[in-house]
Amino acid sequence: MKIAMIGTGYVGLVSGVCLSDFGHEVVCVDKDESKLALLRDGKTPIFEPGLDVLMAKNMGAGRLSFTNNLKDAIAGADAIFIAVGTPSRRGDGHADLSFVFGAVEEVATNMSDYAVIVTKSTVPVGTNRKVAELVEKTRPGLKFDVVSNPEFLREGAAIEDFMRPDRVVVGVQSDRAAEVMADIYRPLSLRDFPIVTTDLETAEMIKYAANAFLATKVTFINEIAALCERTGADVKSVAEGMGLDNRIGRKFLHAGPGYGGSCFPKDTKALARIGQDHAAPLQIVEAVIKINEEVKRTMIDKIIDLCDGTVRDKKIAVLGLTFKPETDDMRDAPSLTIVPALIGQGAKVHVVDPEAYREASTMLPGVTWCDDAYAATAGADAVVLLTEWNQFRALDLTAMAKSMATPRMADLRNIYSAAHAQDAGFEAYIAVGRPSFPRSE
Repeated sequence: MKIAMIGTGYVGLVSGVCLSDFGHEVVCVDKDESKLALLRDGKTPIFEPGLDVLMAKNMGAGRLSFTNNLKDAIAGADAIFIAVGTPSRRGDGHADLSFVFGAVEEVATNMSDYAVIVTKSTVPVGTNRKVAELVEKTRPGLKFDVVSNPEFLREGAAIEDFMRPDRVVVGVQSDRAAEVMADIYRPLSLRDFPIVTTDLETAEMIKYAANAFLATKVTFINEIAALCERTGADVKSVAEGMGLDNRIGRKFLHAGPGYGGSCFPKDTKALARIGQDHAAPLQIVEAVIKINEEVKRTMIDKIIDLCDGTVRDKKIAVLGLTFKPETDDMRDAPSLTIVPALIGQGAKVHVVDPEAYREASTMLPGVTWCDDAYAATAGADAVVLLTEWNQFRALDLTAMAKSMATPRMADLRNIYSAAHAQDAGFEAYIAVGRPSFPRSE
């Protein structure tokens, strides 16, 4: 089948590459000439493990190409995927759908034959109905179908998620559209991966509900962590004991500095607004949003307390800036709250992250970039573990402690333990919901 993918951001590029690996002819469309030049040269503008190799393979096989010519890209296409951004709208938290509607209008203007217009972008309930109305208004009499096909890709594991999904959700209005989508995802259904076919509104809601529930799990364990710190319990063991219950599950029960990234922050805000707009307020989701921001501020207080109440003129080493490992994504990362706050209180912040520089260098002015953890911590008054990259999981803590001015650690990802840090020569160690030393009262 021929597929056009409108947008080569994270979702569009990963989806386009993976669909081409299914054997489909995929043409990815973008207006950014510098990005297109990079892609045509076989280079990816985002960091996602394995994506560059898979992209090169399918470009070499002639199944994957990149263009700025939308009209040529959609000519003869069986399906046209819309995979453009839906960021939070400033001021009210609603999803900004201007990119979606702009792409749809351009697609409708240039379509000549029947095709399925597939919304891959995360959009509020009711959006796909509006997409259909916009197409009909733009091109009266045009034969088409609209499908909702939300993505469920974890950054850092996106290829595995696409190739071996927990489920594929497809919202359709007609049998013809359902058949087209069945053909597209046949390589998955043949291997018995679930294809959930439903209506447009339900497919849209599944995406938001799933992300909001996962964000709630993260926030819940962070609240339990705060209680553990007051009671002497260990949140890591609490999470293990909870997660072994199959009704709960172990994933997303990792206490830390709050969730971030491209999905959870904007999707929880958008879902909360949808509830308010329909007079069905989602009080749990609204609380999750509020608590997540409070968690980030709590982390700032932890670091300041670790430094005897002030970070002014102190060197603070921060290990990891991206919202999670195996990605270069800085969107709503906890570091964007924590690092500026430390700088604002007079700290000299030295940072290291294997993939963040391209994005973070403009977002975090005033920091000093270092090549590795040991360079960042040399002479430091405290080290803050903020992203659990593998290279930070087996540090020589003894050597690190000896090189620091005052060996103190704020382990905000619970990578190590109080005993481990103390044995290595640290004079103070704090974690999230776990024992620290000297023990805080």
